[in-house]
Amino acid sequence: MENTEYEIDLKEIFHMLQKRWVLITGITVSALIISAIVSFFILTPIYEASTTMIVNYKQNQESVMTYNDLQTSQKLVATYTEIIKSERILDEVINKLNLELSSKELINKISVSQVGQTEILKLTVKDADAELATLIANTISKVFQEDIGQMMEVDNVSTVDIAKVPQDPTSPNKMMNIAIAGVLGLVISVGLVFVLEFLDRTYKTPTDVERHLGLPLIGAIPDMLLEQGK
Repeated sequence: MENTEYEIDLKEIFHMLQKRWVLITGITVSALIISAIVSFFILTPIYEASTTMIVNYKQNQESVMTYNDLQTSQKLVATYTEIIKSERILDEVINKLNLELSSKELINKISVSQVGQTEILKLTVKDADAELATLIANTISKVFQEDIGQMMEVDNVSTVDIAKVPQDPTSPNKMMNIAIAGVLGLVISVGLVFVLEFLDRTYKTPTDVERHLGLPLIGAIPDMLLEQGK
């Protein structure tokens, strides 16, 4: 019965990888090239434009804000986050800008979040057009501040920073994509080498014969170069 259990030392692993270096290099370089082509020429660059607004709950503008006023303002941020993403706000923005988008499509382009534990709302718009992303962000901010007074009979939201046209896209992260592809290519190629070696049942060295057959080696034929015609 063939003994299928054997040990593989580091020297054998190194020899195995060295023998298949062309395969490993080929797969890794191919992964790098494909990732670079996809990142630079196929994926659409996406730009982000952000604006911030501050929520200030204070009944009397001349009085000093209390701790309760601060807590109320922070709670209002969560409410305003949902109102910004409402169809009422987004439909008005779509009409103002004549966008060929539905409110559901527009909502997928925007994100609204509270900045830490502050009273500040951050509105971010993503789009392949940097100027359009900026225009949408500033228009949503303006429409929201106009409508919130009618909806809640308050006037306590003001802009902190307007959105400015971004100069560089935020995605795709080309270098990150290439690095990840290189690592994956290397891992896959090394894994493939181990699979090929596992499936290869030929004996290449005298040690392999002893290991797999469990029989002592009584002789070996040295490597010989055959000269043609002799």
